[in-house]
Amino acid sequence: QVQLVESGGGLVQPGGSLRLSCAASRMIFSNNVMGWYRQAPGKQRELVARVTTQGSTNYADSVKGRFAISRDNAKNMLFLEMNNLKPEDTAVYYCNTETRAIVGLWGQGTQVTVSS
Repeated sequence: QVQLVESGGGLVQPGGSLRLSCAASRMIFSNNVMGWYRQAPGKQRELVARVTTQGSTNYADSVKGRFAISRDNAKNMLFLEMNNLKPEDTAVYYCNTETRAIVGLWGQGTQVTVSS
């Protein structure tokens, strides 16, 4: 079964931290570059961070130094550690492969709200 399930979102104060998790089916996860994307209200979905199967990472400039993406290939899990969160990080966060993102296949996402 093809599946992506994001979790770990919530309400946090500015400067706080959250850790997002993504449970993926092996069909999706294996041998694929994985990414975290986000969509804020009224804005287009954007790539936040990506990680290759070998662990190489790339980040959007807006989150560099604050966010860290990682993956557990044995468990088909993807993670996003988010520190020093800002109100502009408020969005629905999604995990996905690049191919599924291009063709518009998404999971339900997890809401992150940064507010005092």
